[in-house]
Amino acid sequence: MRDRNAIVLVIIVVLGLFSLYVALPIEHPDFLVRLLFWQPAETRSLKLHQGLDLQGGLQVLLEADLAPGQTIDAESMSAAKTIIENRVNGLGVSEPLVQLQGDRRIIVELPGLTNPEQAIATLKGTGLLEFVHAGNQYLEPGTVVRTTLGGGPVTPTVPLSPTVAPTATVTDTQEMTSTVSSPEEPVYETILTGRDLRDARVSTSSLTNEPVIVFQLTDEGARKFADYTRNHVGQILAITMDKVVLSAPTVREPILDGNGEISGRFTLAEARSLAIQMRYGALPVPLRVVDTSSIGATLGQDSVRRSVVAGLVGLSIVLFFMIVYYRLPGMLAALALILYALFNLTIYKLVPVTLTLPGIAGFLLSTGTAVDANVLIFERMKEELRAGRSLIAAIDVGFDRAWTSIRDSNLSTLITCVILYWFGSNFGATIVKGFAITLFLGVIVSMFTAIIVTRTFMRFVFRSGGDWLRRARWLLPI
Repeated sequence: MRDRNAIVLVIIVVLGLFSLYVALPIEHPDFLVRLLFWQPAETRSLKLHQGLDLQGGLQVLLEADLAPGQTIDAESMSAAKTIIENRVNGLGVSEPLVQLQGDRRIIVELPGLTNPEQAIATLKGTGLLEFVHAGNQYLEPGTVVRTTLGGGPVTPTVPLSPTVAPTATVTDTQEMTSTVSSPEEPVYETILTGRDLRDARVSTSSLTNEPVIVFQLTDEGARKFADYTRNHVGQILAITMDKVVLSAPTVREPILDGNGEISGRFTLAEARSLAIQMRYGALPVPLRVVDTSSIGATLGQDSVRRSVVAGLVGLSIVLFFMIVYYRLPGMLAALALILYALFNLTIYKLVPVTLTLPGIAGFLLSTGTAVDANVLIFERMKEELRAGRSLIAAIDVGFDRAWTSIRDSNLSTLITCVILYWFGSNFGATIVKGFAITLFLGVIVSMFTAIIVTRTFMRFVFRSGGDWLRRARWLLPI
């Protein structure tokens, strides 16, 4: 038993030191950040994310761009909302809000956005990706074309600078000709669309060290791609987004694996925007921006600072009460509560969890459950000591008998958190989701610190202290 307790104590110390290191507001090494494989590669970090109410951001109102007299069904708007949500998630925005407003509008809130123009272009762009057969005619990047899919051109998704000419590589080499097309050219045949795309990611060219987009086709898309390239060696296959030519590479040889690369002088932001739209598909209806506004932090920096100070003061009072009333066990519980706060902060950074004002409220509420669990344990332990049990036996029995009460009360809280999260997910109430997430995580961590950490500390201290500590009744809450 002692060996087992020593092992658990070592694990707790290691977890505590790791949590302290992660929680520190420092620049963590790249190798540690790269280990967070569950986070999106483009936004992987160990920073603490803040919500719209704490750091401000951008609010965009989008509306279906319909012709006079044209209508749109609710299913199409719902599909558009889902695609917008996926694009927002691809941008790496924390705690976004995407809601339908009326029957043809979508409102989007993006906390802490640093490039609003690029984000707006990513959100409203139709995102129609096409691979079109251009024969022997080279199409200059930026050219607006007509295709057999959907006819005429639409608003470009990402503005292309006239001095920057992105190109794409379908094979290792490509040949450029000098003929430039225009919107008046004949309709070009669409060979593949975004539906044939399995994945698209931003990478870095090994030759130029510039951002590129690598893509992979579905099995059916790869088959069509292989058939086309096999029969059109030496001809041009243009890649367009929303009828705007991104590049026009020459097919040098049959491509059988369904993999390709779009390269050129993209900025990193442009490459990410295009990859997101390629990855999450085309909108069922074009959208236009009705209104954009920058939102300042609801609380403001001064209010945030005061909230943090108030939280620290409240926690200090609770810790002082635990130490005064429960003495040595209270000191050990206070140490466990400090570890509880570190563990929560570490989880927020690793997951990551976005902190909003309701999220902070959820964390503080879970702190109350952590204190409550220790109170239940210590009161049970006092009863056992008064009944004449030895100190070590009172500790073990006190924890065992308090566990059922702690388990049942925390289980009901966890069920409530699941219901709140479901409500927030289905009705667009992200504020409720933030509260539910931090409360759920806090309750889980509080059970660990109360039952495992505090118990391990007490066993170690009272067994190491020997008979003297057992006789020192003034250190015990009796």
